[in-house]
Amino acid sequence: MRKINAVLLGLDNPHSIAHLRTLDQLPEVDRVQVWAEDEKFIPSVEEAESPKVERVSTDLTSILAGGAHLAVASPRTDRSPDVCIQALEAGHHVLAEKPIGSTVPEIGRVVQSARDNGRKLGVFYGRRYHPLVRQVREIIAQGLLGTLMSVELRMLTTQVRFRDPGYWLFKKRISGGGMLSWLGCHYVDKIRFVTGEEIVSVSAEVATRSGEDIDVEDVAVLSFRLASGTVGTLHVGFVMALSGGGYHNVGGYDTYVGVNGRRGRLYFSSAGTPDRLKVETDHPAWSDAPWREFEYTLSSSPAYGGVPGERFVQDFLKATWGEGTVPASGDDALQVARIVEAAYESSASGRRVRVPAD
Repeated sequence: MRKINAVLLGLDNPHSIAHLRTLDQLPEVDRVQVWAEDEKFIPSVEEAESPKVERVSTDLTSILAGGAHLAVASPRTDRSPDVCIQALEAGHHVLAEKPIGSTVPEIGRVVQSARDNGRKLGVFYGRRYHPLVRQVREIIAQGLLGTLMSVELRMLTTQVRFRDPGYWLFKKRISGGGMLSWLGCHYVDKIRFVTGEEIVSVSAEVATRSGEDIDVEDVAVLSFRLASGTVGTLHVGFVMALSGGGYHNVGGYDTYVGVNGRRGRLYFSSAGTPDRLKVETDHPAWSDAPWREFEYTLSSSPAYGGVPGERFVQDFLKATWGEGTVPASGDDALQVARIVEAAYESSASGRRVRVPAD
């Protein structure tokens, strides 16, 4: 087995320590060095009791000079583009926390830097590796639903008041956007992934309704059209009042994904991690059992995203060795950002907006 050294860049992110736990779990990772934006974040690494961390420093240049193969970038969003570019220019392959940057041009700079420096750039859209999501993709690709007609997605979670309204995620100059760009982006990417199609136009309304002192949206509703003509909706919001707080509260979610085709439909929903997929189709391949239900019990892992999260990072590493493709690339991050920005433009202008192609 190949062994690598890695760096974790940034601790001022809700997922930073979760990424460190992933690196701890991977047998491919030998040692880890950590860059902290400020000394006040260093105790979080000490509390994590990582067996692989050999150094924590606030000197980014010295951390990047250590010759590591992989950089996991998880600073706050406004710092992310420059941090990623510095890592790429230092020769690292970079797997970055979404959305990589606050704007499409910022993300584009990082994508171009990866190309210029001949390095791999990935984004943590790790939900692609949940086995349920991958089976949805396979069912659609096999044509079991026939020509797609519509899709509907919902992702609701706990209110802003349970998430520290003073945190940088709720400051537009730092985060670039709110619920849609921070969490809704996963569902924008998910529909692209499972259908294999791009969203080509968006009509949206975003709003700030929590009553908290924030300047980003906490609710958003989109209607959109895929390249094939399939129409869809997405509703996301920090709206739940009775489901607790915290950024890793698995029970603090209410989700639904449905895909409807001429031959059938599939759907799944959950109050946490999705674990049951229902499918119905009149396709001849399923004539013996046109209604089917699949249940998933995932293996336990402290990694970010569990065992699927481990597999996601392992496949990124394989891509850096020329074995396969990046599981979610910088280009994916760029296209999701284009869709999110089109939604913001639509809400501000009151009109439907075309999404630019790559």
